Amino acid sequence: MSTKKRINAHGHLLPNPEDIPQFMKDKKYFWIDEDRKFMRQGDWKRPVTDPSFFLKEKLEWMESNDIDHEVLMTLSQLYCNGLDRQTTRDIIRFQNDFHAKVQSENAEKFTCGFVVQPAHIDVALSEIDRCVSELDLKLLCLPTHYQDKSGQWRSSANEAADSIWELANELGLAVEIHPYDAPKMIALEDQFWRFHLIWMCAQTADHYHMFTSLDFPDRFPNVRTCYAHGNQYGQVNLGRRRQGYDGRPDLFEKAVDPRKSVGAKNVFFDTLVHDVDSLELLVKRHGVSQVVAGLDDPYPLGEMESVPGSYPGKVIDEGVENGILSKGDRADIWNANVLQWLGK
Repeated sequence: MSTKKRINAHGHLLPNPEDIPQFMKDKKYFWIDEDRKFMRQGDWKRPVTDPSFFLKEKLEWMESNDIDHEVLMTLSQLYCNGLDRQTTRDIIRFQNDFHAKVQSENAEKFTCGFVVQPAHIDVALSEIDRCVSELDLKLLCLPTHYQDKSGQWRSSANEAADSIWELANELGLAVEIHPYDAPKMIALEDQFWRFHLIWMCAQTADHYHMFTSLDFPDRFPNVRTCYAHGNQYGQVNLGRRRQGYDGRPDLFEKAVDPRKSVGAKNVFFDTLVHDVDSLELLVKRHGVSQVVAGLDDPYPLGEMESVPGSYPGKVIDEGVENGILSKGDRADIWNANVLQWLGK
């Protein structure tokens, strides 16, 4: 893969409607309309806003936008928060088998992730082993938060999930941290897309707060972790975290200084921050080497040419135009840094 010029480190793909197991449709866990106009889950629905949600059209979109290779994240709708053990196992195996098939049949074009649900730790550990040893998947996708068996919401960077991180460290996996399910966590009305525009960013910042406070980068040095959407709120929040750590040490027993993990060589962030000022802060905080190209396609909050004024790689180009990045930096963000994160 090292000869590829442009690697997108954050993309998504839907299965074809007919490939989704019947039990998932019958129980309304997740399905897609036969005309491919909406994806659905329970009473929730979301329009399929671009043909490149599906494989054939995705490949065409990649070619037209000079994307040589894409890293596919698992579908957030399949995190299985609050579901029982057997249902969780069945849904997650479907997701991971789907990605394994895509990667196996299109190895030149895709590196695919797999997902586990920390609430069912025995199933999660078994699934990690299966995905790595049998399916040749080496990228573990974790939600920022999950709902444990008691109904409590927890960060996936917590001691209850330590065995997942220990196994990931033993196997030398890349890990992606991605938010979802904010409406289940936050008691606010769903207005003006607030859960995607505000609360998903807050979820990611909260995970990073726990991840670094508990010293995960040093505790699990063989894990290379990447945060979706640049951990945008986490970048601007560093000063407040420093102030809190210094001003109330009584609240930080067994925690490490938030300054310690800044620029850690096994922690990466994608470029999907939407504005050049945020990109500049990300680069200043952690260095260009820790930044990877991330488009979050084909969602409209990704860098999609169907959104007015947007196109794949826009904020990276703006970084060059504004003197934040050199042309060499841009090339590394599209290639060498992604390969470093993936361990290629």
